[in-house]
Amino acid sequence: MTHGTHSPGHAPTLKMGVPIPNGKLGMWLFLGTEIMFFTAFIGTYIVLRWGSPGWPTDPNVTHIRVALGAINTFVLICSSVSVVLAHEAMSLRNYQKATKFLGLTLALACVFLGIKSVEYAGKIQHDILPGHVAESQEGARDKLVRELDGAAGGLALRSELEKVKSAIALGTGKKSDLEAQQKALTEKLALVGRVEAAYAPLKEQLRAGNITLLESRGKLAALKELFSGRSEELETHDEREKTVIEAAKSRELAALEQRVPVEDQKLFRDQFANIFNGVHDPHVIVYGNTFASIYFLMTGFHAVHVLIGMLMFGMLLWRGLTNTLGPDQELFVENAGLYWHFVDLVWIFLFPLLYII
Repeated sequence: MTHGTHSPGHAPTLKMGVPIPNGKLGMWLFLGTEIMFFTAFIGTYIVLRWGSPGWPTDPNVTHIRVALGAINTFVLICSSVSVVLAHEAMSLRNYQKATKFLGLTLALACVFLGIKSVEYAGKIQHDILPGHVAESQEGARDKLVRELDGAAGGLALRSELEKVKSAIALGTGKKSDLEAQQKALTEKLALVGRVEAAYAPLKEQLRAGNITLLESRGKLAALKELFSGRSEELETHDEREKTVIEAAKSRELAALEQRVPVEDQKLFRDQFANIFNGVHDPHVIVYGNTFASIYFLMTGFHAVHVLIGMLMFGMLLWRGLTNTLGPDQELFVENAGLYWHFVDLVWIFLFPLLYII
């Protein structure tokens, strides 16, 4: 018998390995590492939350939008269905239909990230960001003072003026230009000084610690109304709190109208209407920085995985639109679908943990 051949009665040599394509095996191994990755995040979150009495759970405090999270859950589930239908169309060699479902999956992923960006914008608007959240009454007062310090830009102007004066004294640069710059800065600082004088009493009370956060919210609301000419709705769902804030606002408005000349009030509205855009209502959120860190870490990494899935679907959609989608891409579609189901599954865990419980 010749070496390497088999006699008619012998079975062929068995091939070693798992009876699935290498690409599919690689995807399963990759998803195994991803499971461990997100398990570490979720486990850390559970430990931190259980060990943190007073963890923020009120959506009105954390600005968690449960309805938006629920909509995003539905969107991802629909996208998982569409990718299954895309794979089925690929197996039936109906590439036009597969292209439509791939496009639908990509569109749903865009909807998911669009809703998520709205949620992120809300967190940024209310400054619920890692390292930015005040976790005590004193911390909230200090934060408001810092934001008021930077509101009119007086600190930066004074620093720049000192640099110009030093340059003039040392003789560095053209003297006439430096003197003109000094004059312009001095005039601007005089105007800014009038602005700062309007809210200086509030800063003094905050530094002294003899004002409550509710009263400071009322006084800040009065300043915003004076400068912008608009009365904004107070963000509170507690009638007692609303009463205290409204009373403080009314008292402060009356004091401002007496303290600030009418011509200055008009000037402020013309040139400084948006001065308090970066000044946030003082709130205390116990463990707020830990909450914000976990929220952005977990949802942020999930969003990155969504983007990766969108890249894969975008590549496949391009092939479909250019009529180059064929049997060679069937495994790619299946692997992309496996990855997308994992992304969906992770969100199924994140949604109740971060939004509901």
